Amino acid sequence: MEFRYLGRSGLKVSAISYGNWITHGSQVEEDAANACVKRALDLGITTYDTADVYAGTKAEAVLGRALDGVKRESIEVFTKVFWPTGKGVNNRGLSRKHIMHSIDAALSRLKMDYVDLYQAHRFDVETPLEETMLAFSDIVRQGKALYIGVSEWSADEITRGAKLAREMNVPFISNQPQYSMLWRVIEEEVVPACEHEGLSQIVWSPIAQGVLTGKYLPGQPPPAGSRATDELSGKNFISRFLNDTTLTKVQQLKPIAEQAGLTMAQLAIAWVLQNKNVASAIVGATRPEQLDDNVKAANIVLEPAIMAEINTVLDGIVVSNPRKTESPKTRF
Repeated sequence: MEFRYLGRSGLKVSAISYGNWITHGSQVEEDAANACVKRALDLGITTYDTADVYAGTKAEAVLGRALDGVKRESIEVFTKVFWPTGKGVNNRGLSRKHIMHSIDAALSRLKMDYVDLYQAHRFDVETPLEETMLAFSDIVRQGKALYIGVSEWSADEITRGAKLAREMNVPFISNQPQYSMLWRVIEEEVVPACEHEGLSQIVWSPIAQGVLTGKYLPGQPPPAGSRATDELSGKNFISRFLNDTTLTKVQQLKPIAEQAGLTMAQLAIAWVLQNKNVASAIVGATRPEQLDDNVKAANIVLEPAIMAEINTVLDGIVVSNPRKTESPKTRF
């Protein structure tokens, strides 16, 4: 396994992270989730990403039980706060009240004294940024989180947050955006801003919710049990890629992967890791053997000719508009 520094910090993370967004507590049973985490540990994955909102808080609890007994100093555990976790008006957003309650609830579910990274899951337009950053600062000083990060913030929001973090002496080190061959909206603005401010990317959906594995075929319904059929969360996110034009072009990546001696999933994960600002790519799994394939993408160097060929094949379907990094207009 390859390890990379996370932002301008001394913390190293595994180039492949294990995430349980739409698997634990949703798509797979707990025994299968435990088996996946065990395999991830055996394969050298030390970095684990979750969030309070995943599967209605169940995912944090499942991950906590799966990691129970693992030496805490040997793993990095990340979680997030923003989305609703209850019906109350303050059970959401980045107010001080919600953040301070949420970190305690998350640690209880995870059965841990601290998380390595606590992330703002989105930008909260209803809360002063100073209030949010002060709450994060207090959590770090209380030892409940070692570092802070964000997810899906725009370049301007990251720059503003970084300025306050410096003033408060808080280690603000990462952004977690969606990033894949098909979805490149961070490249023009977010990545340069992060490089300037000392943040790395921890990218989610490097295989575009499974689309870049090639298992979704044009003109055919999604495979039974796939994320495209998961009504709890996965179906809504993957739908943007499930059109015949995109799926046909994705199939044209197969010979490129074969030429490189890779599976299509390995090619997709290796592609995001070629970006020097990417510290880690998050992968999920419903079966342990899926991880065997994915971890092989670490340490792979793709030749410029292969990168160019990928761009040629996907020309016309890549989404790169930086305005697609949007903050919710309300807390919901």
